[in-house]
Amino acid sequence: MKNVKNKLLAFNFVCLVVMVQGCSSVLRRGPLPSSDPPLPANFPDTNGAKNSAVIGWREYFKDPNLTSLIGTALQNNMELNILLQEIQASKSDVIRAKGAYLPFVSAGTTTGLDKVGRHTAAGAAEDNTTNEIAAGRAIPTNTPNFGFGGTLDWEVDIWRKLRNERDATILRYLGTQEGRNFMITNIVAEIAQTYYELVAFDNQLIILNRTIEIQQNALEAVKLQKANARVTELAVRRFEAEVLKNQSRLFKIKQQITVTENRLNYLAGRYPQPVKRRSEGFDQMMLSRINTGLPVELLRNRPDVRRAELELAATGLDVRAAAARFYPSLGISGALGLQSFTLASAFNAPASVMYGAAANIMAPLINRSAIKAAFLGASARQIGAIYTYQQTVLKAYIETVNQLAQIKNYGRSYDLKAQQVAALNDSISIAGQLFFNARADYTEVLFTQRDALESKIDLVELKQEQLTAFVKAYRALGGGYNRAAGGSGNSTKMAVPKVVGELRGGN
Repeated sequence: MKNVKNKLLAFNFVCLVVMVQGCSSVLRRGPLPSSDPPLPANFPDTNGAKNSAVIGWREYFKDPNLTSLIGTALQNNMELNILLQEIQASKSDVIRAKGAYLPFVSAGTTTGLDKVGRHTAAGAAEDNTTNEIAAGRAIPTNTPNFGFGGTLDWEVDIWRKLRNERDATILRYLGTQEGRNFMITNIVAEIAQTYYELVAFDNQLIILNRTIEIQQNALEAVKLQKANARVTELAVRRFEAEVLKNQSRLFKIKQQITVTENRLNYLAGRYPQPVKRRSEGFDQMMLSRINTGLPVELLRNRPDVRRAELELAATGLDVRAAAARFYPSLGISGALGLQSFTLASAFNAPASVMYGAAANIMAPLINRSAIKAAFLGASARQIGAIYTYQQTVLKAYIETVNQLAQIKNYGRSYDLKAQQVAALNDSISIAGQLFFNARADYTEVLFTQRDALESKIDLVELKQEQLTAFVKAYRALGGGYNRAAGGSGNSTKMAVPKVVGELRGGN
């Protein structure tokens, strides 16, 4: 007997050695790419002021009509509300993962009836036992079964497999929260950009109406010139055609206003209605100065970067959980309850007490292809997450640099375009005086008016693009959502352990 025990121990030891060697051979892998992409120390033309990303949108956008529209959108936007429900659904995964590593305890009652055949081993034993009972049958032929009790099943998380899976689920849940913040940032930016586009169309409409009024006055003057035989019918028809062209253009701009208004209404989650706005003073409108801070602040201010970092941390835990499946698992099970063939005697302790306990250690030895595949797949996803994180950081930096350059270049372009508009405005009156003094042809007046109109429209569009650049730069830096409710302000690497600890209950 002793030799048998020694052989069993030796066999178990050999299996354990083989299993550990197999694990070590599978778990070897090459070095991972660096997850810390090198960022430049500063943005071009950096100033030392407070980063604009930490300013709330209510402070950044001064127009009360715009801030009211953004507030309505954040309450009613359909896409945002859909995402919030998806976040609630992902929260259930966190609750499920939190309970996976705890014991599963169940309780219940059973009732049944057993009748075994007489010519079976159990039936023969029952018959012999019954015949030996002097006082008739103590055990009924049809044996009822009444039971009350509970069971326990527990996989002891020795290698933190279940807890790593739980923490990965929590990190992905936090990632959905950052996805929400990223959507809010985009919604705020899109509404602001569309709002300024709408105001720009209003100003184009105003410019076009004024131009038509000037051209109609010029048309009447040309008709008088024709009556005095100083110009021909050709001049009259050319001026009339110019007026009709711009009147037709009016309706095109009105259609653009309708579409833009309805776009804002859609973002705000409401049916078409007039959008309150302030169109006057558009040429003097300016947003808050953009303060970039340092490039490294993108890692904590941009929700998409934070989400990529959370996903990277989650894939690292996935690899650990997959690796733990190669090691032995310890399972504990138990049962405790009362059981009897009569209901009256079921509660007679200790005669009716039944219990059991077992522990098992299991380790994969042969045909571990599924476990290997899961581990290799988790490793590949981790490397992919590293590259995704690096790509997201690079994209964030380039977006910011592009928008900063756009603000600078559009500012200079706007100043030059404003000087062109002023020169063409002067040329309109000069061309008119020369025409009425018969020192200029009517075509010079037409071309001057046309050039002046186009330059004014271009100036409005350039102002709109300038404001859009400010909005996009604000978004590129990571601004646009309520940081007090939606972001911690710390880097993800510092904030994650604390938040994970809160969600997993400190375990």
